[in-house]
Amino acid sequence: MQPSAEVLYRQMYKSRRFEEAVTELWNDGHISAEMHLSKGEEAIVAGVVDHVTDGDALALEHRGTAPLVMRGVDLALLIKEFMGLEDGLCRGMGGHMHLFSPEHLAASSGIVGASGPAACGFAFAAQHLRPGKVAVAFFGEGAMNQGMLMESMNLASAWSLPVIFVCKDNGMAITTPSNEVTGGDLLKRARGLGAHAISLDGTDVNEVWRAAREAFVRAREGGGPTFLHATCVHPDGHLLGDPLLRIVRKPVRELKSRVAPLMKAATTGGSSLSEKAASLGSIVDMLGRASKADRQGASDPVEQQRPQLSISDAQRADLEREVDAEVQDAVAAALRSKEARG
Repeated sequence: MQPSAEVLYRQMYKSRRFEEAVTELWNDGHISAEMHLSKGEEAIVAGVVDHVTDGDALALEHRGTAPLVMRGVDLALLIKEFMGLEDGLCRGMGGHMHLFSPEHLAASSGIVGASGPAACGFAFAAQHLRPGKVAVAFFGEGAMNQGMLMESMNLASAWSLPVIFVCKDNGMAITTPSNEVTGGDLLKRARGLGAHAISLDGTDVNEVWRAAREAFVRAREGGGPTFLHATCVHPDGHLLGDPLLRIVRKPVRELKSRVAPLMKAATTGGSSLSEKAASLGSIVDMLGRASKADRQGASDPVEQQRPQLSISDAQRADLEREVDAEVQDAVAAALRSKEARG
C-alpha cells in the first residue's frame, strides 16, 4: 500500500492556507491573545492523520489546529472559536489551545505533556469498548521532560495500550535549545519505557506516512505503543509575533527600544562584567539561531510535496483553488458572525 500524494498534499495545503488566513485575522486584531500554529509540521500531521479512522482518538497540545483541520472539523467553527464567539467549536471558551470535538474524538490542551495521559485514557477506553481503535498523542520534544508524559508512555507499554506518541521536534523549547535542557537520547528514553521507537524526517510526508502505517497496524493488533520522533522547523517561531523573529526580520525597528535598556543593564551595578557579557552573548546566540531557522525555507514540507504529485499543473491549480475557496468561505462566515454580534 502506497500513500496518495494528492490526498496528502491537499491536507497539507489546506492546513497551510487555513493557518495563513488565521494569521491575517490575528494581525488585523480579530483574534486576541497568543496563537500557536502548526506551520512547518504539516507533513508530520498529514502522514499520521491519514491513517486515522472513525473511532480513533486524537490527544492534542497547544498546536492542535492542523490535526483538527485535517480530521475534518468545520473550519468556520474553528475560526469562530479563535475569535471567542459563542457559536464557535467550544462556545468561544476554548480559544485555540483548549479545543474539543466529540464527533472526532479529538481534544487539545495547552498544558505541556497533557496529551500523554489523555491519549492513554482514550486508548484504555478503546481496549474495552472499541477493540482495534487507536489513540494518537501529539507533542513537542520539550514535553518529553514532563513526568506525566513519561509516566503515560510507561503505562501504555505496561498495559499494551494502542497509543502512538508523536514527538514533533524543532530543537527549541520556546527560546531554549532543547539539547541544553534534555539529557540523553529521546529514542533510547522511549525504548527504555517499553515503546517501539522510530526516528523520522518530519518534513517528508511519505516517510512519516510509512512509519505511521506500521505504528497503526501494530497498535490495532495489540502490539502496544509506538514513539515517532519527527524533526521539523517552525518558520514562524514559537508563536505568532515571536519576538526573536521580529528582531531578525526588522532589526532596526525592533531593537530601537531595546538597545538602551540592554546597555544600561550592562554598565550599571548588579552582576559581574563577565556574567553580564555571558548574558548578552546568550541573547546574541538566540538571535543567531532564530535567524538560521528563518532561512530554512528549503525545509517547507508543503513545497517539498509538490514535485511528488502525479497530476498536471492545471489540476494542481484547481485543487488549490478549491481549498482556497473553502478557507475563504470559512473566514467570511466567521466575520459575518462576529459582525452580527456587534
